[in-house]
Amino acid sequence: MIRISSLVALVAAIVLLPSCTSLSPESRLRSGLEEAGLPPKMAGCMAKRMADELSLTQLRRLQSLASLRKSHMEEMTIERLLHKVRALKDPEIFAVTSGAALRCAL
Repeated sequence: MIRISSLVALVAAIVLLPSCTSLSPESRLRSGLEEAGLPPKMAGCMAKRMADELSLTQLRRLQSLASLRKSHMEEMTIERLLHKVRALKDPEIFAVTSGAALRCAL
């Protein structure tokens, strides 16, 4: 019986370990916004607010905007970002993103 509980503890540790080492949704979002061309201060501010207000499913939908990489565009503006976010056709993602952009710009 002791061996089974030790095995269960080992399996649990192996399963839970990757979650400890992975990046938080906020840091992944901040990094993505920076890679898209937003200034680091603006990206950090927006990521904090967006990660707090959006579900993980919605944050994953934002990952589909990976085509916004800096190498493909001359300069990322908030207007251009919001245009792309609106194309996701999720009013909540758009409202949270535009609200975060407005609050962080002030």
